[in-house]
Amino acid sequence: MKLTNNVCHPDLFWSWVISFFFLSLPFPAIAGDTFVDARHLINSMSRASKELNYDGIFVYRRGNQMDTLRLIHKYDERGERERMVSLTGAAREVIRDGESVTCIFPDSQAVMVERGHPKKFLAAQLPEPIETIAGYYNFSIAGRDRVAGRPAWIVNIVPRDDYRFGYQLWIDEETNLLVKSELKDGSGWPVEQILFTQLTVLPEISDELLKPAISGQDYTWYNSTAETQPITETGNEWRVNTLPDGFSKSEHEKRSMSAGSAPVEHMVYTDGLAMVSVFVEKIDHEPGRLKKASRIGGVNTYAVYADGYQVTAVGEVPQKTVRLIASSVIRDR
Repeated sequence: MKLTNNVCHPDLFWSWVISFFFLSLPFPAIAGDTFVDARHLINSMSRASKELNYDGIFVYRRGNQMDTLRLIHKYDERGERERMVSLTGAAREVIRDGESVTCIFPDSQAVMVERGHPKKFLAAQLPEPIETIAGYYNFSIAGRDRVAGRPAWIVNIVPRDDYRFGYQLWIDEETNLLVKSELKDGSGWPVEQILFTQLTVLPEISDELLKPAISGQDYTWYNSTAETQPITETGNEWRVNTLPDGFSKSEHEKRSMSAGSAPVEHMVYTDGLAMVSVFVEKIDHEPGRLKKASRIGGVNTYAVYADGYQVTAVGEVPQKTVRLIASSVIRDR
């Protein structure tokens, strides 16, 4: 599996898409215990991010690359629906509902449909109550700032070890929506940044705004919704033997990455906030130029060859985390 060549690899692509959904926090006044206040903010986020209608434009930066995108979110009796459209760079659209995620790439004339993972987006990833991950992160309100002309609170999420990244959030005081966020490495340097330049909360969102501008009728479609099979533990499956404290397996499945290819075993490990995907793929021979480590913004990848298989770990975590996980994958016999 050549991750860099996939048109819309779900985990590489969504590893940065999920960052766009850190949204909407009602906040208390700062009291003496900022840890409690921060927990209240984060506990409120999971609920509020699902229930607001909004239309916004944001800038996304990772490394030296910068993109501008529009995000439209609707919540009604049908649940959550979203549409994201790139305004700079390569044309692309992403449509998400409760059932599936559709990626449209006009420049490649390709469409990829994935089974929906509503809980994978970062706003929904944060557990409620936040105490479930409090053993691995510290939470605090760092002060106030001004973003896009709006007063905002600053909230810090700082990991307690070097197997996770930290986050800093700017929350609009008037609308209670996120106006800026940064993913920070161990030195505190921002490796990814999201900055809203326009953000409007609306009583309703028209269904027309959620329809893609491009039908994709003549494009090549890659539909994996019917090609994913959950794996039940039988004593003969792949697993990660060594994990950082707090990480556990949340998913295990087989999926076809492209037409005619052998199924790829896919595992997801999470601590409740950070998430790492592991792919195990049968290959004919050991690749001569297997690039073990790579990084795009805050997304780190590490690949190893093991007994006729390529094992790849990818996630928005430090390089040492994906290296530890990929290198410890074994198969139970």
